[in-house]
Amino acid sequence: MSIHQVLKQNFGYNSFRGQQEDIIQNALSGEDALVIMPTGGGKSLFYQVPVFILEGLTIVVSPLIALMEDQVAALKLLDIPCGALHSNISEEEYHRITSDIASGELKLLYVSPERLLSQGFIEYLAKQELSLFAIDEAHCVSVWGNDFRPDYVRLNILKERFPETPLLALTATADEATRADIIKQLGIRNEKPYLSSFERGNIYIESRTGTNRMQQIVRFVTDRPDDAGIVYCLSRKSAEKVAETLSSKGLKAEAYHAGLPAAKREQVQSEFQSDKIQIVCATIAFGMGIDKPNIRWVIHYNMPKNIEGYYQEIGRGGRDGESSRALLFYSWGDQINLKKFIDDSRANADFKQVQSAKLERIWEFATAFNCRTNLILNYFGEYRSEPCGHCDNCLQPPVLFDGTTYAQMALSGVVRTKEKVGVNLLIDILRGSHRNEVTAWDYDKLKTFGVGSASSYLEWRHYITQMLNQGLVSIDYTDHSVLKVTPLSDEVLRGNRDIFLGKFVPKEKKIKVKKEAKIAPEIGNQDPDILEKLKEWRSLTAKKRRVPAYVILHDKAIAQLASMKLNDVSELLDIDGIGAVKLKKYGDAIMEILNESEST
Repeated sequence: MSIHQVLKQNFGYNSFRGQQEDIIQNALSGEDALVIMPTGGGKSLFYQVPVFILEGLTIVVSPLIALMEDQVAALKLLDIPCGALHSNISEEEYHRITSDIASGELKLLYVSPERLLSQGFIEYLAKQELSLFAIDEAHCVSVWGNDFRPDYVRLNILKERFPETPLLALTATADEATRADIIKQLGIRNEKPYLSSFERGNIYIESRTGTNRMQQIVRFVTDRPDDAGIVYCLSRKSAEKVAETLSSKGLKAEAYHAGLPAAKREQVQSEFQSDKIQIVCATIAFGMGIDKPNIRWVIHYNMPKNIEGYYQEIGRGGRDGESSRALLFYSWGDQINLKKFIDDSRANADFKQVQSAKLERIWEFATAFNCRTNLILNYFGEYRSEPCGHCDNCLQPPVLFDGTTYAQMALSGVVRTKEKVGVNLLIDILRGSHRNEVTAWDYDKLKTFGVGSASSYLEWRHYITQMLNQGLVSIDYTDHSVLKVTPLSDEVLRGNRDIFLGKFVPKEKKIKVKKEAKIAPEIGNQDPDILEKLKEWRSLTAKKRRVPAYVILHDKAIAQLASMKLNDVSELLDIDGIGAVKLKKYGDAIMEILNESEST
């Protein structure tokens, strides 16, 4: 059977996308590869398609139990003989899986890195006929990656013990240093990685200052009452706070973090997957490998620690190719906390230096006034200068003006306070506030006091952020985060340098994104009656089989069915995601719904 026949018959797709075919053929030829492909790009096909062609057992190393179980449940519905070994399975299930491996019945095995590296398991694998190794979330291998895990480094034993078995390392995000480290750590024989474009054209990217972020989130989410989304938070406390606030507004929101009992975390993830929960407010412990296709937005309540983590997390939205939104809030407080995490860690100096540099890059991204997508692409080595057309700065370019006077007022305030105040206190001085901290230090006696009273607090925050980015002033994190002048400050104060700033525009006055920057192809007019009946059937079928609804059929397939006139059950094969296996299982039920609707 050819790989094209496998793709259509078992997975329901007519053709491969991008480099998929080349990568699969590479694996079938016995070659190793590092594959960098955005979330939703179809990385799982690289090891699932060869299962039908290669003799022996395919081993997939995956870091999350929930992800493994979801994958196994979905593949079993496609009649693919597979299983998963991890710490939560029973002794009975373990013996069943090993028995199926011994008989040659099991073709695909998911395994956690801990189980793979446990005593005796490598020796057990050495007695089996192996066809392929796949390491999912391969960025976990590298100390330069955004989610380093020590157990992943020990996976280099695979090439040492099984040098002839091809190995695929798969991840959605990795910069050049991380890619080189993955290849080195895993002993991958092909040093040239497969790189797909990092651009996610169906995701509208936006960044906002963190002032009144909770109110902004409530407004954002209540405007989208039927959409599923994730709110990422820096701490457990903020995750719970956001979930409680959204729940009080009548929204189905739950918190998810490592401090919850395992059973509660599993419940939240399961109910989110099955659309019983609309919103998950989580720390970064949630979401790796989430295969839910209809997440319509991802919000970062706090600024992430690096671009890799941010881009991986927003990629959990819009996996179905439909439009999605990514909204990031940032503040100096976020940056200070993240910098403290780095400084207080037990890592070596080199690691801290790299992580600090990555933190600076995500700060630059959050506060940028040019195309945000290009900043990300350039970070990953995919250089481009044309505007993307799906970020806030492209759809409403900031208006620049001569802000030299603002810079001079702010720098004068820093100098006259002898570099002993932070951002908020400086703004209070410039705006002429008489609060206790201002008057107690006689800052109300300074010539700078009140010179910027014509501008609001939010405007000043906006302008000082830009001054920080331009290097006119700096934050001394080692001295209570006070502001300090830089070598560039004197030129501005003396009037020898003009400073241009982006004009402050309240976010609520910004233009709305047309169809939320929808890039995915439109589907024809859908019959609402058929659409509703198909969704009801899908929900009941998923409940009966104990899997998320999208495992039965994706939303896109449901929408296609509701927009087409079909005369014969075989025509269902023209629908994306319906192959021979799903046709046999669900074809008659689907056609009954379609025919019933036509006759009424």
